[in-house]
Amino acid sequence: MKKRIISWGLAAAMAVSLGGCSSGQPQESTSAPESTAAEGASAPESTEAEKQDGVSGTFSGSSAGMQGTVSVDLTVENGVITAVTVTENHETPSLTAVVFERIPAQIVQYQTTTLDAVTGATFASNALMRAASQAAEAAGLDMAALEANAYHAQPGATQAWETDILVVGGGGAGLSAAITAAQEGAKVILVEKSSFLGGNTMMAGGGYNTVDPEAQEGMILTPAQKNTMDSYLALDPDDEALKLAQFPEWKEVLTTLQSEIKDFYAANQGKEPGVDMPGFDSNTLHMWHIYVGGLRELNDGTWIASDIDMARTLAEESLDAFKWLESIGIDAKSGAEASDTVFTVLGAMWPRTHAVSADKPLIDALEAAAKEAGVTIYTETAAVSLITDEAGTVTGAQATQADGTQITINTSKGVILASGGYCANAPMVKEYDKYWGDDLSDHTLTTNVGTNTGDGILMAQEVGADVTGMEIAQMMPSSSPLKGTLSDGIWGDASEQIWIDGNGKRFVNEYAERDVLTKASLGLDNGVFYIIYAGHGDENGVCKGAAMEDTCFGKDVKTMWETNQIWYGATLAEAAEATKEAIGGNAPSFTEEQLREVIETYNGYVEAQKDDDFGKEVISGSIDLEAVDSNPDLGICITPRKASLHHTMGGIVIDTGANVLDKDGNIIPGLWAAGEITGGIHAGNRLGGNAEADVFTFGRIAGHSAAAAE
Repeated sequence: MKKRIISWGLAAAMAVSLGGCSSGQPQESTSAPESTAAEGASAPESTEAEKQDGVSGTFSGSSAGMQGTVSVDLTVENGVITAVTVTENHETPSLTAVVFERIPAQIVQYQTTTLDAVTGATFASNALMRAASQAAEAAGLDMAALEANAYHAQPGATQAWETDILVVGGGGAGLSAAITAAQEGAKVILVEKSSFLGGNTMMAGGGYNTVDPEAQEGMILTPAQKNTMDSYLALDPDDEALKLAQFPEWKEVLTTLQSEIKDFYAANQGKEPGVDMPGFDSNTLHMWHIYVGGLRELNDGTWIASDIDMARTLAEESLDAFKWLESIGIDAKSGAEASDTVFTVLGAMWPRTHAVSADKPLIDALEAAAKEAGVTIYTETAAVSLITDEAGTVTGAQATQADGTQITINTSKGVILASGGYCANAPMVKEYDKYWGDDLSDHTLTTNVGTNTGDGILMAQEVGADVTGMEIAQMMPSSSPLKGTLSDGIWGDASEQIWIDGNGKRFVNEYAERDVLTKASLGLDNGVFYIIYAGHGDENGVCKGAAMEDTCFGKDVKTMWETNQIWYGATLAEAAEATKEAIGGNAPSFTEEQLREVIETYNGYVEAQKDDDFGKEVISGSIDLEAVDSNPDLGICITPRKASLHHTMGGIVIDTGANVLDKDGNIIPGLWAAGEITGGIHAGNRLGGNAEADVFTFGRIAGHSAAAAE
């Protein structure tokens, strides 16, 4: 095996935000070509003697990007740069396509390597410019002259746009709101400050929680699930731990759930869990999970719980929103088709997670649906303030494009804010925090796109909007130790994961809520832990691809290994040996005996459907070690993980119609909000899989409410 040693020093560089607000060229869509070269005549490799004025040849340079090395070939003819070809690039295409189209062309056009970074992809932009500078220096070009040619876009003439509804933010909430409003007859403009659409929805992974009776018909209740339901029957509404005296509106939810469970048992009397007892789920159970999953005590001793009306709306309306996604061409599975795909995403608390096409395919489908509905989209256009009339009604917004052009957008109905949360703004998280304390810093890494900095919340506050739940930001425990991102590593269904510390021991119930998982992991050495994973739905429950030529949980094993994201072994012994190589400065050097002991113990708990160590409620994923060691088509993956900022629980106060409320609880006319920019739904901890349900459910509601406004 080749050595893959990468130091923690790189982590500091990776902490630089992926996004930024550097100026660039405004554009009306994100369908930029994914070209990686500025075309020009090629020339043979030059020699040292040729590095002078009038030089010709092709010269190489490299720099560290967000996801790995960015390398370029710079073609020079008679001292003039004629082409820039990207020869190595591991950056996420959906986030950086504009970078690798625009910057090579501008280097040739302006004969400089000093340009504006592309909004939302600052790290990749700078890596490409640094690589080109290194190549230019290798060519012996006049670096002072290149610097003197520095190009920065200049503002155009001030503009005024007219529309019925302005949507601020091009993620899932903004796009669903825009599509819905346009489908209902409104003229809609959507602005997105980044160079690409998608926001955090681009990074979400496609897990969508909703209660789906048709899908549930194809499931069998496991003994562990039955035990959990029995524990709900045993709950006492007067138990101080449930805090129902403080939040009495939730008592009825518990008593209703207990009645539903009793009715379910009566209807299935004589049936055995794990054999023929059907699966169980209900909107009431989903609501109860939202309540107990989000019920949290702050550092000052106060408690926070979900708004019951918002939770009920999410639970009851999420299935319709999910089916709406199907209707506009999104790759999603509901009804009977979902029975094979319903799972439990990390921190979801129950197998009601549906698969939705993730990342760029999801956003591409939403963008296509928006354009088909007549929505006009502008990227690299940031709303900076709301416009109100004398009565306090929101009538539009001021915006600034990446080149500095000032835009006034006037609306006849109003503005929908869907610009996301602020987990890419660690100082803002730290300012409001009353939960994590010293575990947070101004430099805590994030899973978010770099443009999620809380702009929309600040704009809403300027016109009197109230906020709630800002004291807590969710941390995602299973993030990259180097970059904070979720777009790497292999872990799969929460019920199948085995989490171990540096000594090879389990340390937490892997099925628990995300903040519980995070707090447990932060107590480990450097906050780093390791996920043993051996596939999802594959034969024997293990990771396929002995020669690393296959995929595991939809991810390319070979690429994961080559880019320092996982350790891999075709046998358990090989997996143990692989952990001696450093990833992010970590080389825990697990022994085969350590791994075998923890896996075999876990397998025993799966067989007994009872976790004696941590009480894991839904436990599966038994690893057939004999099959792994004897079958060359199987293998083991081990992924280092560390918590990073993921989702802001708090934000703008809205009602069930997505109307923004002021501090007196009154509706601010002409202003709606949806998605992570809002607060009150998830309280102190959002369930895994509830983000996309929230985004699309309330995005649709906001679009409908705005379109119906007089």
